[in-house]
Amino acid sequence: LELFAVNTLEYIEKEARLMFEPIVIPDIRTEFGGRHALVVVRGLDYKEDLRALRPYITEYHPVLVAVDGGAHALLDMRFTPDMIIGDFDSVSEAALRCGAQLIVHGYTDGRAPGAKRLADLGLDHTVFSAPGTSEDVAMLLAYQEGAELLVAVGTHNSMVEFLDKGRAGMASTFLVRMKGGGKRVDAKGV
Repeated sequence: LELFAVNTLEYIEKEARLMFEPIVIPDIRTEFGGRHALVVVRGLDYKEDLRALRPYITEYHPVLVAVDGGAHALLDMRFTPDMIIGDFDSVSEAALRCGAQLIVHGYTDGRAPGAKRLADLGLDHTVFSAPGTSEDVAMLLAYQEGAELLVAVGTHNSMVEFLDKGRAGMASTFLVRMKGGGKRVDAKGV
């Protein structure tokens, strides 16, 4: 816990804008304003949570945002993602061609390794350079673009999950959860 807290403070020092300033989002075609956003990550209990959320998805028609392999989770449930965000190392070509807007999570230094794969496949995509994990970028994008509610499936939610993950990148995830505040709810809360 102490190491996590120290890492989080160091991250705030380096990337304070993640918490306190709006991030620059590239032009996107997906509309979030006034809608719910369902962010799907292939994490803990994601299959069960998606099955339980089927009535919610059918009734509210949230913007479906898949983080990398989360696209397969949605497609397996016969839902088409509106947007896929990530480095695209765990997304099949079939999923990439489902019609979703493709957002490559790029590093803040300008590198975007996932963009090469998409370019090689001739797929239109947008690079979004931002600190943190792809999961964080998906949450920040939906939050900043005016999503009314952020529903998270398979994401990291508890301090135990943060500590178990055991990587420095979890500091950004913790901070993004704080920023989302009352707009963010875990799938189980729905």
